[in-house]
Amino acid sequence: MTTTQTPRPSAPTPFVQRFSSTLLGARLARLLVVHELGTWGFGSGSPLVRRVETVVGELAANAVTHGKVPGRDFEVRAELRVTEGVLRVDVADARGECGPPRRPAPRGPLAEGGYGLVLVDACADRWEFVDRGPVGKTVRAEFAVDGVL
Repeated sequence: MTTTQTPRPSAPTPFVQRFSSTLLGARLARLLVVHELGTWGFGSGSPLVRRVETVVGELAANAVTHGKVPGRDFEVRAELRVTEGVLRVDVADARGECGPPRRPAPRGPLAEGGYGLVLVDACADRWEFVDRGPVGKTVRAEFAVDGVL
């Protein structure tokens, strides 16, 4: 008697792309990650995709605004880790000397900026920043996808 096992879904190839450190590059990063999630089978209007879109938009804007080094791009990597039930998004830039705060503080109602990491904290299930050798930093956000696959 032979037994058959249901094969586990395989993870799609990670999305990795460098973008120019411009506002257009940040917008393109957000749009391409959303497109890639669609090719992986995630619905474009799903709550998960909207959360990822918000986080990628904020982190890419931060990379352009705070992590820009003349002549250097920023990089976005999205990876579905099926066995862990996690969608991981990394945004890396060339400035490692100025990392984000570990826990963002809410801003006053009249503040014109500073809400980006508050949004990241609210949308991602977990986030952190790590050094990126030899130079730079990576801000990593993770989203649970157990019920989606």
